[in-house]
Amino acid sequence: MKKWQFLVISLILAGILASAAGCETLAPPPSIPKAQSVLSGIFSPQNTGIWVTGEGKVSVTPDIAILSLGVEAQETTVAEAQRQAAAAMAAITTELDNFGIPEKDIRTQHFSIAPVRRWSDKEGEEILIGYRVTNTITVKVRKVDDAGALIDAVTKAGGDLIRINSISFTVDDPSSYYQEAREKAMADAEAKAKQLAQLAGVKLGEPTYINESGGFVSPPIPYRAETMMPMPAPAAPPTPISPGETEIRLTVQVVYSIE
Repeated sequence: MKKWQFLVISLILAGILASAAGCETLAPPPSIPKAQSVLSGIFSPQNTGIWVTGEGKVSVTPDIAILSLGVEAQETTVAEAQRQAAAAMAAITTELDNFGIPEKDIRTQHFSIAPVRRWSDKEGEEILIGYRVTNTITVKVRKVDDAGALIDAVTKAGGDLIRINSISFTVDDPSSYYQEAREKAMADAEAKAKQLAQLAGVKLGEPTYINESGGFVSPPIPYRAETMMPMPAPAAPPTPISPGETEIRLTVQVVYSIE
């Protein structure tokens, strides 16, 4: 055992004995197994050795677009607001069907009916002026090249009630990319550990602990339809949407023993 470990053990045992001596009621000294338990926790494989973090990144071209869109209607009655929202959503759903989007790729994300109030100086309080109905869905677009044209179509179908929140891109089956990123992360961790061992003048041992974390790095792109502006002419080009590239990033924390 190294000198510094003897020093730490001595300090711990001295602290335990001093604590026992300071008590008003004398107690038997701590048993050897108890002291060994404390020390084993301090000098466990996870608390010694060389700790490193490795990172692996793989750039991929997305093959799926995730579109968040919905409708929002406000009227003086719940019934009228709900009717308008339902009609607009039905028109949007028809356009999704025209683009070949199956029902399994359409999911309701949020639905709410809420009162709308406004402060009245005359009344000296908030007064009810109507009700707002919001219905938001997420759509998985498997033909990424259709994303721009699809946005234009649902915007026209939803009219002034359309709300397009964001669009993000992902990969349908990322398993092979994860494997590649994992290999890169472990290689990065091993290279760092070897350098640290060389700098410290010690021999690197086997990994005693490995922890993995990570995932896609693809933040949604905010998108807001300008429903108050005139609709573009039918011959206008579709809204340009470019998926670019996204990253699959994995990090691993590895603890190596020192031989």
